[in-house]
Amino acid sequence: MEFRRISNLPPYVFTIIDSLKVERRRDGADVIDLGFGNPDIPSPATAVTKLSEAAENDRNHRYSASRGIPKLREAVAALYQRQWGVSLDPESEIINTIGAKEGFSHLMWTLLAPGDACLVPAPSYPIHIFGPLFTGANVREVPLTTGEDFFDSLVERFEYSWPRPRVIVLSFPHNPTTTCVDLSFMQRLVDFAREREVVLVHDFAYADLGFDGYKPPSIMQAEGAKDVAVEFYSLTKSFSMAGWRVAFCVGNSEVVGALAKLKSYLDYGTFQPIQIAATVVMNEESDYPKEVNE
Repeated sequence: MEFRRISNLPPYVFTIIDSLKVERRRDGADVIDLGFGNPDIPSPATAVTKLSEAAENDRNHRYSASRGIPKLREAVAALYQRQWGVSLDPESEIINTIGAKEGFSHLMWTLLAPGDACLVPAPSYPIHIFGPLFTGANVREVPLTTGEDFFDSLVERFEYSWPRPRVIVLSFPHNPTTTCVDLSFMQRLVDFAREREVVLVHDFAYADLGFDGYKPPSIMQAEGAKDVAVEFYSLTKSFSMAGWRVAFCVGNSEVVGALAKLKSYLDYGTFQPIQIAATVVMNEESDYPKEVNE
């Protein structure tokens, strides 16, 4: 059989790593896996307890809403206000996604069409490259290297690209280089995006992993960010809830609305007991990310 859309895809890097791990462990080797950010710290006990309670209620066994239940989105808004001083409208500027990876890949479908261009840092997390490629868009890589000004490199790549990129993908703290930025960098990006009418998509997977006094900035803290930017926040790393698949896209209401429209055709949201548990965790376990860091 022929599968034309995926025929040119290389083997997924983490699938290759998993195969190598299995092979070496079969040979008796003690393998230390540094390849995949899969937290081995237990999820908050509060989440597990609330999930069990909510699952006992058969009303929660029905389809949910693809945007996420209202209390969940309100909890996200409260978290952003508490952590970064950012005000978000739970109704129009927040949507629940089934993990950041699902949300990001489907967002690319709403923002890009065949022949469009997208700027992505290189190296990058795989879905940041292949998400745009799945849409038929062209990915233009921007080197993220020590000793060079990434913003200047990005602007230069933008100016020399035709057609002009419609989307710029970002992720800071960066995976896999660990590059960190400050709020002034985010402000420069937002100012540039507003001037050039390009959408910024920031994957904030490592939002709460900062050390030695460093606190990663949210792009939503930059003035005017809601005009041009959206951001993905996930409970995977911050709350050690990788398998729960709970994330959010926040920011520009038009972009969030477009993603909601697409998702209404594709899914009915995260299992409702998981949404309820995630709501409680964000409201009651605000110090948990500090425990993860330690």
